[in-house]
Amino acid sequence: MILLLSVTIGVSVIVVFPNSSEAQSELKTFVTHSGEIIRTTGEIIDPLYTVSTVEFDPMEYLREFNYGKVSKLSDGTTVREYTIIAEDDKVMEVSPGVFYNVWTYNGTVPGPTIRATEGDLLKINFINNGSKEHTIHFHGIHPAGMDGVFEAIGPGGGKFVYEFEAGPVGVHPYHCHVMPLEEHIIHGLYGVFIVDPKEGRELADEMVMVLNGFDTDFDTENNFYAANTIPFYYQHHPIQINTNELIRVYVVNMVEFDPINNFHLHGNLYNYYPTGTDLVPSFYTDMITLSQTERGIMEFEYTYPGKYLFHAHKVEFSEKGWVGIFLVNDNVESDESDDEYGR
Repeated sequence: MILLLSVTIGVSVIVVFPNSSEAQSELKTFVTHSGEIIRTTGEIIDPLYTVSTVEFDPMEYLREFNYGKVSKLSDGTTVREYTIIAEDDKVMEVSPGVFYNVWTYNGTVPGPTIRATEGDLLKINFINNGSKEHTIHFHGIHPAGMDGVFEAIGPGGGKFVYEFEAGPVGVHPYHCHVMPLEEHIIHGLYGVFIVDPKEGRELADEMVMVLNGFDTDFDTENNFYAANTIPFYYQHHPIQINTNELIRVYVVNMVEFDPINNFHLHGNLYNYYPTGTDLVPSFYTDMITLSQTERGIMEFEYTYPGKYLFHAHKVEFSEKGWVGIFLVNDNVESDESDDEYGR
């Protein structure tokens, strides 16, 4: 039922820019992100963009971490160097047949997940290849001149180097902070910044989920919601995990226009670390509620194999795309180990 609803929406509304002057009514053919061919007589505001120019794989993004180019100072300090390029002319198929002008860091929405250890020296080489001013504002602790608010970087190749010590421990968002801020965020200029504790965390299957939405008809209300940009993606492409294996999810809410978002896990509960700044969980639950840019770390294990939903418990969001499935496989190796030691 959900799939049919998403396709119906996708073939009836094709939106790229709010100020295009002419709409076309003739039959058009589109190739979706899954390779499906869709034909529609719905209005197309800008028929030039019939193929997405953004290649984005939510499954690849889920477990992809950018540790930067690593070097050492004479005092032993670890230096991590990154390059982040902003652009604002990309077009992305955010749902089958629905194209949207995304503003990107390194060509994707969300941008790369930057990861470091507390105390590392970070150097982020920022290049603005867009047509508008952009910056990067990191949540966390850093000098005022590195805050990405007052030093707007000019378009067409403007450059700036953000340099600061990684901290505090936790999971933090980064995003453009040029006014009007809402415009830069809803178009996609955001990403995740993870700071690991020096002593590390317990080994786990780790993943990042950015909760986001898209206002494709520009009425300040979101038409689609998702974890990692593509509505319903993890429902149709379940995330494979194993029984009796620790799962750690870094979750960040970047939805604008709505005061809250939430994350409900089926058939299980998780230890939750708000913002991830404490190594001791604050509570054990199956549902958290998040305001804009609120984030945390969830840790859990599944005992029983099978399919388990995860989704927003705000039903409007789940029915518009923010829903997925964990496909829990029986961890035979773990079971044999348990048997061997009599547990």
